[in-house]
Amino acid sequence: MDSPRQNPQFGQGAQPGPLAKLIAFVLSAGFLVLAFMFSLVALAVVAVLGVVLGGWLWWKTRALRKQMEQMREDGQFDRTAPTGGDQVIEGEFIREIGPEQRLR
Repeated sequence: MDSPRQNPQFGQGAQPGPLAKLIAFVLSAGFLVLAFMFSLVALAVVAVLGVVLGGWLWWKTRALRKQMEQMREDGQFDRTAPTGGDQVIEGEFIREIGPEQRLR
């Protein structure tokens, strides 16, 4: 079996001919075009899946949005003031309870 060093076709000083360079260029350009087309198809699939998933989530949460809107109209839900003496300080929820309500 010949090693690449012993084969004169793959010698260190051998330069590829113009036909080999042309074939390498054409194959490289073809692979680049195929990779670009694949990336466009993959991007389109991801975009369609994102739109479908977003639409499904929007559809599934419509009852919750209606319920929240109804609560807001009825005055049950007020974003400006906490209810029941609770305090909201920098996004933290603090509830003060009396000794009779504590777990023993």
